[in-house]
Amino acid sequence: MTEHYFDATPTGPEERRDVVARIWGDDYTFTTAAGVFARDGLDKATAVLLSAFDPPDGARTVLDLGCGWGAIAVAVAAEVPEATVHAVDTNTRARDLVRHNAERAGVASRVVVAAPDDVPATTVFDEIWSNPPIRIGKVALHELLLRWLPRLAPDGVARLVVGKNLGSDSLQRWLIDQGWPTERVTSVKGFRVLLVRRG
Repeated sequence: MTEHYFDATPTGPEERRDVVARIWGDDYTFTTAAGVFARDGLDKATAVLLSAFDPPDGARTVLDLGCGWGAIAVAVAAEVPEATVHAVDTNTRARDLVRHNAERAGVASRVVVAAPDDVPATTVFDEIWSNPPIRIGKVALHELLLRWLPRLAPDGVARLVVGKNLGSDSLQRWLIDQGWPTERVTSVKGFRVLLVRRG
């Protein structure tokens, strides 16, 4: 059976490898593995998201939703020393990689790695960053967003990247209909970058 990056417990060989990604002007070495999203390196969508914004200097609590092997979580923690970054993913192998990559980057003390159900209900976030797992299906994606967006602080924002061909425009309309003001910040290489605010 084919494994997907959103499977909770990949069973195939890990086949770890190191990749280098340039984020906000700095080079980071990350370990990736089979059975996780973007095992070959920083994917185009996440690269577009990171290039669309400066590091969130004013944020103190950040959520990397669907963190994969931790490119966003590690880079934000490295660039914003005052921030605690919560790296959340259903994939156990991805979470192990984030811990490893955060340790390597010297930010492990400020990267909190957790499964979705293990994040305390009282935790709120100044910012949410996500290349959301569109391929889990529209219903599951909507449930995911409606679960986490209410965890934004009163002045919080969510920064999302979605492929145009994967329904970014309809997702933007849906978010607005749900009471979440959403603007398109940019469109690059077929990807839309969306900024979501509290209604």
